[in-house]
Amino acid sequence: MPISPNFTSILEQEYEINFLQCYPNGLLKYTDLCNIFQITAGIHADLGGISFSDMQEHHQAWVMSKMRLEIINLPKWKEKVTVKTWIKSLENSRSTRCLELYHGNEKLAGCETYWVAMNTQTRRPENLALQHEHFTKFPEHNATEKEVQKINLNIDFKAMNNYKVQLSDIDIVNHANNVKYLEWCLNTIDPKMILRQKIKGFEMNFLKELNLNDDVVISNCETTYTIAKEDKICFALDLIL
Repeated sequence: MPISPNFTSILEQEYEINFLQCYPNGLLKYTDLCNIFQITAGIHADLGGISFSDMQEHHQAWVMSKMRLEIINLPKWKEKVTVKTWIKSLENSRSTRCLELYHGNEKLAGCETYWVAMNTQTRRPENLALQHEHFTKFPEHNATEKEVQKINLNIDFKAMNNYKVQLSDIDIVNHANNVKYLEWCLNTIDPKMILRQKIKGFEMNFLKELNLNDDVVISNCETTYTIAKEDKICFALDLIL
């Protein structure tokens, strides 16, 4: 797909929060906030000619490796919000993308994401085959107070739940979508923590792919959660409280 005449290096995309995206308290679900960010990143890639379809011509796709989300407030049902996104860095097979959520002029959340260009046949990282020089990079423009971090896994975890990956978890890259990992972990947490907005953000590390019918174990130690397949950790989550 050619570069859109509407392409800009910083994209602003508007949304209206609908009832399907909200918790019983009328606030946007954490998972749907991540979905909105993921969709906006995809729209920006489409406009800039580095979309999933463009990359598939070279048997490539973007997969998320790390994500840090810092939340000030969650928007409510029917509120109109704006997501801003830009590329902080893009070199070889790696890219860092930033996103911010606004209600009017009020910043509600910031997010930094770290992506890898993966060959969808070999399932291995490789240098991006598409041109991206038309994207201005903003290395000094941060959306979060801290950059994406590596989560410490050298602690004792306790198994909490077993899960089998369902078809509804699988996305167009033919693996479990990154937001699903967060959803599985949040489903093990006391609902009061979520409904009373005790969680102020998330640090997430995506370590290995999960596929349809994979059996996984969700474990926990204080604010850190893991998802493991055959004793190998595929995902780590650290709550920011």
